[in-house]
Amino acid sequence: MSGQELVNQDVIEQALDAALSRGAGFAEVFVEDERRESVGLDDGRIERLASGRDRGAGIRAVSGSSIGFAHTADLSPDGLLRAARAAADALGSAGTTTARAMTRAGGEPGPVEVPPEDIDKATKVDLLRRAEDVARGTDPAITQVSAGYADSRRRILVANSDGVLASDDQTRTRFSVQCVASGDAGLQTGYESVGLSVGFELFDRYDVETLASRAANRALTKLRARPAPSGTLPVVIGPGSGGVLFHEACGHGLEADLVRKGASAFAGRLGEQVASPLVTLIDDGTMAEEWGRYAVDDEGAPAARNVLIEDGVLVDYLWDGIRSREEGRTPSGNGRRQSYRHLPMVRMTNTYLAGGDSSPDDIIASVDNGVYVARLGGGQVNTASGDFVFGMVEAYLIEDGRLTAPLREGQLIGNGPKVLQQIEAVGNDFEMGPPGTCGKDGQGVPVGDGVPTLKVAELTIGGTAA
Repeated sequence: MSGQELVNQDVIEQALDAALSRGAGFAEVFVEDERRESVGLDDGRIERLASGRDRGAGIRAVSGSSIGFAHTADLSPDGLLRAARAAADALGSAGTTTARAMTRAGGEPGPVEVPPEDIDKATKVDLLRRAEDVARGTDPAITQVSAGYADSRRRILVANSDGVLASDDQTRTRFSVQCVASGDAGLQTGYESVGLSVGFELFDRYDVETLASRAANRALTKLRARPAPSGTLPVVIGPGSGGVLFHEACGHGLEADLVRKGASAFAGRLGEQVASPLVTLIDDGTMAEEWGRYAVDDEGAPAARNVLIEDGVLVDYLWDGIRSREEGRTPSGNGRRQSYRHLPMVRMTNTYLAGGDSSPDDIIASVDNGVYVARLGGGQVNTASGDFVFGMVEAYLIEDGRLTAPLREGQLIGNGPKVLQQIEAVGNDFEMGPPGTCGKDGQGVPVGDGVPTLKVAELTIGGTAA
């Protein structure tokens, strides 16, 4: 069943009319039907085997800066009309507005070769057990192994009084494994995950045994690691997972709602040179199969490739429907919501630093004394100032232009706008990082990010070495 068939179009039109009945200038109906399944293994035991389905509608009535919103799990005509009237009543305006005739819009959903719902649970459990067997067999020092599998299918329908009628069908599949190694250095962890907007064919492309081996070896390597240094040093960030730094430290500051509130270090800087000329930062919801990919956003706008910083110059922000209406411009396809129970807001999709011309080996060779960060973890960011702190999950010393000793987990401390200015080299080895969930104002949505190898002139390392 397509998103358009979730609710009859006649019922949608009636709900829009009801939402406009108290003088709203704009109304929207968002319908969602999501199916999820997940399996979790911890130390040989299946600790979680869950499946669920969530369906309902969120209805929005807007007049100027005032918003009336109601949601319901009742998709019957009566249920939708009650929610539409509640949204209109919450707005409290007077008068009526007429909705425009709806026109079908949006792109095509991504292809799914093997629907995950067609795969039995035993096959999914077997993936986890295979990963655990390989991880434990890597070395006796591996003392704990956990693994997780998850898939989802989310169908949406969006209609509004501007005449938009759009639907999407989004399937995502994910796998992760975490290992703990015990030794003289205490307990050290290694983690690996993959996820794409595809079906169960994900496992034709990725071997779970290889993923488990990587996670185990990452934990084992850290057993012989030395404490991370402290101080300001040149830093080389490896391809892939380093994209989370730009997502958090820069991307959020380019979301139009934060810009409008003055809660962004990039507010009022369009047209300015905000980064090194080597920097081109892009947010792209159309990236085939990536975790943050979709055909239309949660307001019915087509996903798009949006260049935010080009050759170091700030050229645009990310926009949702409300902010773009206020500015008289076209939405950028970045209106997203966690579920039908939530209002949409400006969110990133797949955010990445475009590749450059430098060889990764040459970038490392250019550093006499510094740190190579192969994998970044979570962190904290102040979007107004751009200040950030990120965990270094996997890192190595750079000595005389060569990678040497592995380092125990430390912190990477800096400022997003300053980092953009201090990028001295960008590699030709671009990669997207692992799948992520971005949190903002209590809502989480799937996102991707990526970078090539890059060199930052200096960052503060928060380590424990004397």
